[in-house]
Amino acid sequence: MSGNRIWLFDTTLRDGGQTRGVDFSRADKVAIANALDDIGIDYIEAGWPGANPTDDAFFAKPPKLKNAKLVSFGMTRRGGRSAANDPGLNAVINVDVDAACLVGKTWDFHVKTALNISLDENLEMIRQSLIAAKNCGREPIFDCEHFFDGYKNNPVFALDCIRAATEGGATWVVLCDTNGGTLPNEVFEIVGHVHNQMPNVQLGIHCHNDAGVAIANSLAAITAGARQVQGTINGLGERCGNANLISLIPTLVLKTDYETSISESNLPKLMGLSRFLDDRLNRPSDAHAPYVGAAAFAHKGGLHASAAQKDPRTYEHVPPEKVGNERHYLVSDQAGRSNMLARFAQFSIKIDPNDERLETLISLVKEKEFEGWSFDSAEASFELLARQMLGEVPEYFRIGRFRVMDERRFNARGELVVESEATTTIFVGDQSFHEAAVGNGPVNAVDTAMRKALVAAYPSLADVELVDYKVRILDAGDGTGTGAITRVMIEFCVPDGTVWRTVGLSTNIIDASVAALGDGMIWKLQRDKINGPKPKQV
Repeated sequence: MSGNRIWLFDTTLRDGGQTRGVDFSRADKVAIANALDDIGIDYIEAGWPGANPTDDAFFAKPPKLKNAKLVSFGMTRRGGRSAANDPGLNAVINVDVDAACLVGKTWDFHVKTALNISLDENLEMIRQSLIAAKNCGREPIFDCEHFFDGYKNNPVFALDCIRAATEGGATWVVLCDTNGGTLPNEVFEIVGHVHNQMPNVQLGIHCHNDAGVAIANSLAAITAGARQVQGTINGLGERCGNANLISLIPTLVLKTDYETSISESNLPKLMGLSRFLDDRLNRPSDAHAPYVGAAAFAHKGGLHASAAQKDPRTYEHVPPEKVGNERHYLVSDQAGRSNMLARFAQFSIKIDPNDERLETLISLVKEKEFEGWSFDSAEASFELLARQMLGEVPEYFRIGRFRVMDERRFNARGELVVESEATTTIFVGDQSFHEAAVGNGPVNAVDTAMRKALVAAYPSLADVELVDYKVRILDAGDGTGTGAITRVMIEFCVPDGTVWRTVGLSTNIIDASVAALGDGMIWKLQRDKINGPKPKQV
């Protein structure tokens, strides 16, 4: 066996492609493969040659990797054919890659009912297919489909499948919990028994997450003797997904004595890899994902934040910087003095802990949270609130009147179009700016009109980009629904990569949006240390 070394086998480009709503292009696959290679993954399973045009295009010109072995995936030969006379198998083993991972039946029930062949024929299919892969110069790897169900039903046959794969030259035999229904104690027991029966076979583990225990099952298998672990980035995969390597890798590196190809110094790249994949798929990142989520090291309750400041180990199982993350102290209606002081430190706001304004701010935040404001994610709005209370923010501008009109009509070509037009008046010192703009929605229109007015006074705001906009309708609690309040959260960014978020609250969605937009612009001006307008000369 391989001692304490664990080989990491990523199946994002194949298993992950089966996720509902995920459709990789060839460019996606190349970019993700290069990112996985850069971080130090050992094996990258890139897809199934012959299964679809995207995979065919990828394997026709696969990327040249520096560290990882590129793997093709497919089935063993079909019953009633030889390995040489099976087009599906040959499409998999003839592409220019380092290894071929072939999947075969190891549950006698499937062999008899799905393949409708004898158990002996299935063993020959496994053996001959792996020999064919090896003869083509590919490292042969065997995935034991539904192994745990097969072992529980017929352990003798399941072990015979492993022997057949070994006789075919398989370097790895991977035990698959294909339907994700096996529990950790069962995985530990079964993998341990296989390891004891066949100590010279290099075992791998491949777990689905249908029972929510894919990572636990993977760790149990490793403890029992498996030395290759398969999974996907962010747990992508069909149904409930696969074991999440983004969580599994730091667990192995930081919490066990096992060695992997990813060093502790390389762990901070995991956060970037996780978000890179989400960005590539145009999907939001999970803020509560272990290790890499934006809220993974966020402290909200006053008691927790106080203890965390004295010794972060109290409520943090690993230092956040180990995985490229950072500690956050959230401000909310649960906040106390410790939270507030910690947030002040993050924003470089200096205040005496005994300053009476601190208690006033805590009370104000709690009152606003009760009304429906949320400062957990809108850190820019909180910073402005604090600095304004301390008198550190000049009145850069005042928002006067605004008007938004929507029009639904047919244009000259007979096409149905919907347009929004906004007008706004902005006061900067003793000057007023009145602007109008057309947008692809009311918020875009009013943002454009406000920006036109403000850029005349503050040119640096021209680079601000609105990148995310979220609306939530809050029940006012009167039981009628007539007093519903709208909360708008907006995310901004600028070319240097700085990102900030603001919040607005109103019974009117446009008014809430204007409040959040205004905060966003003020925060940018304050961050850039722009001077406010000169007072009117008397």
